[in-house]
Order: sequence, then structure tokens, then C-alpha cells
Amino acid sequence: MRLTSTCFDDNGRIPEECAFAAPHPETHIVLSGNLNPDLAWSDLPAGTRSLAIVCHDPDVPSVLDDLNKEGRLVAAGIPRVDLYHWTLVDISPELQGIGKGEFSNGVVPRGKPGPYAPHGTRQGLNDYTQWFAGDEHMAGQYFGYDGPCPPWNDEIPHRYVFTLYALDTAKCPLAGTFGARDVIEAIRPHVLDTATLAGRYALNPDVAV
Repeated sequence: MRLTSTCFDDNGRIPEECAFAAPHPETHIVLSGNLNPDLAWSDLPAGTRSLAIVCHDPDVPSVLDDLNKEGRLVAAGIPRVDLYHWTLVDISPELQGIGKGEFSNGVVPRGKPGPYAPHGTRQGLNDYTQWFAGDEHMAGQYFGYDGPCPPWNDEIPHRYVFTLYALDTAKCPLAGTFGARDVIEAIRPHVLDTATLAGRYALNPDVAV
């Protein structure tokens, strides 16, 4: 099974138009296009009845003391944790891919609606829901895709791993509102195969991507 995109190669740089934020020389960051990248898949295993996509960043700092603070850096060596950017389920195996910007086009304060999405799919809440929970201007339910926004003072680029799951069930066995962790646990007995595509992104102009 194979997963590809025309927006970036595996381990290549994710374009700014697919990020939540882009670098800015004065303010460090500015909101960006937030387009979901196009994705295409091939060589699905026999018996595939639906597909699911999960995107996560495994490089989020676990210690936030230095996060986005002038004159300080988020050290490369601190422990890192996962942050989930997208969960898409109930994708028909007859669909050969999805288009750039088809599921996300622009930053939506307080989040995009969900869970229902194009092509009869459903989208979960991403972790921006928790990230913005204390922000009076941004707090809300963030369904679907919201792209990269790593700390602008991080010493390392972040990886964004898109994982495609081929499932032996036509529907993800979850109802109502769910997140990526719920989906990963629920589909575990139904996974026939997986494929991954990873992109890299940084807001720190001193970090090579």
C-alpha cells in the first residue's frame, strides 16, 4: 500500500499554504492558508472496505516553559509528545484520493464544523481543541484538518506523519464526536495494512528543513 502527495515528498518540506501559520520577520508568525494537502493511495489490500487517515506531530515539546518566548529556545533535547492534526474516517476504497484544500481552506477561529465531511466521510476533533481551550478568541471544537504551527523558537523541525489505514469494516466503529486516539483504538482489530507519508516544517528561520 502506498500514500503520496503532490504537495511534498516523503520527508520533504510541507509548503506554507498547507500550514496553520507561516514565518514572519517581525511578528515571528502569521496565519497561513491551512489547506489540507492532496493525498493519493494505491495498492490497497484485498478485503479493504474503508480507509482512515490520521495526521500527527510527534515532536511537540512536553515542557512549555520556553515556548514562543523572546530570547529563549525550545531545546532540541527535551522530551517530545504527540499532537494530532487530523482524523478522517469512512473513506470509500473506491475513492483514489482527495484534493488539496478539499477538507480545509483557511484558519477558522473556534474551529471548523463536524463531524460530517465530503464524500460521506467523518472527521474527528484535532488537538487544537485542547490547545486553544483557554483562549477567549480561539476556543472551540476543531474538527478536521488544521496544519502545522510548531513553536517559532524550537531548535528542531517538526515531523507531520500522515498514516493511511486500510480497514476490513465499512464504517469506523465510533459514533458522535471522537478524536484520533479514539479512532486508533477502535480500528485496531480491523487494520489490514497501513502506509505513511511524513512532511517536515519549522517556523524558526534558523532551523533547516
